[in-house]
Order: sequence, then C-alpha cells, then structure tokens
Amino acid sequence: MELLVITGMSGAGKSQAMKVMEDVGFYCMDNLPPALLPKFAELCRESKKPIKKVAVVVDIRGGEFFDHLFQALDDLNTIGIEYKILFLDASDSVLIKRYKELRRPHPLIPEGSLSTGIKMEREILQEVKKRANYIIDTSKLTLGMLRAEMSEVFLEGGETRKISISVTSFGFKNGMLLDGDLVFDVRFIPNPFYIPELKPLSGKTEDTSKYVLNWPQTNIFITKVIDLLEFLIPYYVTEGKTQLVIGIGCTGGFHRSVTIAEKINEILVDHGHRSNAIHRDLSE
Repeated sequence: MELLVITGMSGAGKSQAMKVMEDVGFYCMDNLPPALLPKFAELCRESKKPIKKVAVVVDIRGGEFFDHLFQALDDLNTIGIEYKILFLDASDSVLIKRYKELRRPHPLIPEGSLSTGIKMEREILQEVKKRANYIIDTSKLTLGMLRAEMSEVFLEGGETRKISISVTSFGFKNGMLLDGDLVFDVRFIPNPFYIPELKPLSGKTEDTSKYVLNWPQTNIFITKVIDLLEFLIPYYVTEGKTQLVIGIGCTGGFHRSVTIAEKINEILVDHGHRSNAIHRDLSE
C-alpha cells in the first residue's frame, strides 16, 4: 500500500493538495487524529478490496492529539506499512495574507496574533519537516501551479519525474538557513550596502544587480556553482531525492544573495530544471 501523510503549515494548501491526490486516484482522509493513523492504514490494507493508494492530512488542528504523530509513524513501521510525508510550507507574509483574505483565525490562537500563531506552529512542526520526504513551498504557487507541481512529483507508482529546486537567498545575521541542502556564502563579493545610492535598493533591482554581477569573481562563482549542480542533480535524482534547497547567504539577505539567487535560478530554468527563487529575508 502507498501511504502519503500530508502535513505542514496551516494555510499552506493542504486541503488543495488532498484534492489533487484524490484526482490521481488516492483514497483521502482529512484531519485524521494521528493516534488513529496506524489503525486506519490497517483497515485500508485489510479491506475486502485492498486500497492501494491512501493519503491522509494530519496537522495541528488535531490539538493535543498531534503530539502522538511520531508514535503513530513508529507504529506504522512496526506493522510493516511504508509511508512518505509531504510537507507544505509558505512564507509568514503569505500565510498572514491568506488568513486575512479568508478572515480566519489561526487554529493555535483563535483570538490572538496571527504572527504569534504562525511562529508557534513552525516550532511545533520543525521536527516533522525534517522527516518529510517531499517539501513544497506554495508561497508563489497558484492552485493550478500547485496541481502541476504535485503532478510532477506524484506519478503512477509514486515515481518522480524531476527534482524540485529552490534557490533561497538569506542573511546570516538573521540566522542560518535551516533546511538548506547546499549553502554558499557570497560575502566575499563587494557589498552594495556601502554604496549610498544602492543601499536602499534590493538585489532584485537592475542597478544593484548590475553592480553585483559586474565583479569577475561573481561570475566565476556562479559558473562554478552551476557546474557543481549539474554534476550533483542527476545523482540526487538517482538516490530518490525530490527537492533540493540551495542556500545563497550574504550579511543581510538583501543585496548580494538576492541577485545571485535570481541569476542561478534563471540559469537552472534555462537548462530545463524545475527551479524557483525564494528570498527568505526580503520583504516583497
């Protein structure tokens, strides 16, 4: 039996993801208490007509029951049921915008701050995210794009077509990129922060981008990173990896890392890879 556990941040699109799995032939169950997960999986496996594809959504709506998730996953291993975890994520700003558009409170703090609720939820889900087989960031995805993304990942038999690449800029002063698979430090490049006319302009603007990309060491670095990635990606795919997070870090995550992340992403897309650029510390 193919069992997919769908979890992640509230507002990141878990319900929509479940609908996509239904469309590709999975039997789906929403908001299942984790303690019931092993029993539910057994019922599906042992029914008169065994259900071969099952997807369940498990998240913090279950309240204190969510604390039983890891025990439930261990129980699945004990009874011989293999599973994979899909974790859906989105930036805080996007989650807040979605909540406000729907006029919904955060499930952890119904009468409190959305930002506080999101922060608490990230802390609760941190370990679950580390164990996820697939991570999809829906910050910039429409429903159609999410459907296309999942169709790329989940094909007949659970095979993968292409690895999903996220080129993520960040600032070291704001903390390390915790989910980065490969992290590069670009603080060796001259900093536009010290150029008065460029200081307020992010790395996505034309003037700052030209300044950063004008240095020979910048272009040599980008060429070497692309060469490394083109070498590594086929091996990651062979090993079954479905998502690759490439971190590009500078001091504040506003100038150099943003420009270089955009450029590397542009080249990867031109090479036919399924890639997108994310800027963790850039307010857009």
